[in-house]
Amino acid sequence: MKVTVKPAISIPKIKPIIKWAGGKRQLLPHIIMNLPEKWNTYFEPFAGGLALIIALRNMNKISKAAIGDTNPELVNLYTEVRDNPDGLVNTIKSVHFINERESYISARRRFNEIRGGEDNKTERAAIFLYLNRHCFNGLWRVNSRGEFNVPFGRYSNPSLPEPTEIMGLSRMLQGVDIRYCDFETSLSDVRPGDFVYMDPPYEPVTRTSSFTSYTVKGFTPVDQRRLRDVCRKLDNMGTMFMVSNSFSPSIMELYSEFIIKKVEANRSINRDGSKRIGITELLITNYIPGKM
Repeated sequence: MKVTVKPAISIPKIKPIIKWAGGKRQLLPHIIMNLPEKWNTYFEPFAGGLALIIALRNMNKISKAAIGDTNPELVNLYTEVRDNPDGLVNTIKSVHFINERESYISARRRFNEIRGGEDNKTERAAIFLYLNRHCFNGLWRVNSRGEFNVPFGRYSNPSLPEPTEIMGLSRMLQGVDIRYCDFETSLSDVRPGDFVYMDPPYEPVTRTSSFTSYTVKGFTPVDQRRLRDVCRKLDNMGTMFMVSNSFSPSIMELYSEFIIKKVEANRSINRDGSKRIGITELLITNYIPGKM
């Protein structure tokens, strides 16, 4: 008797839909190798490009999660992707900005006119995606008035996310708690046995290496110390954490009581990927990887 075997259904892997300077795609292999063996709820209070949570969901390692950020437009984008993917896809199709400097400046002006608040959420998310894909190196930077001011990127053929990519990310974000708040507030309901991954704006290793201001207030040395204090609280309550940061004397000193690993990653900001060189970064944990 001839038996017909049906081919296995291939589930497309979810992908990040934005470029994000300082994103974790290059560092993912190191992060994954240093994860705890298991955890309850996953927390990520510096959402960024979502590279790690997407990788973990593709690996079926996450069942319950909460993400957060102090960037209101980033939070708005992910909320629209989760709650209104069809509306976002249709709005992207209606956005008539093209890959030229004048069009980019017009989009940036419109974005700054409607940013914040409760109105125009879907349009804001759509223009955010356009700006992100067409600005210099996926940077997010605002001035003292909170206005996005990153220059045009001059890419030869940038594209917006495909509808299938937005729908895939939307499915992943179902049931994920998305929070617009400071990292300390975002972690107020963490419990023993949970796992927290924190990717703050890095401590600059030189005076000229900090190009971005993620919010009007920025992320200061005081915030770096406050983050370390939060790590101490997590450790005391039995919550596992991992922090990524720059290889700098101040960060080494701040986290000297925890486990610190040096890893290599491509991090230099350059449109030409061939000109990005490897630099040393730190992964800081309060557990021995794979032993929890």
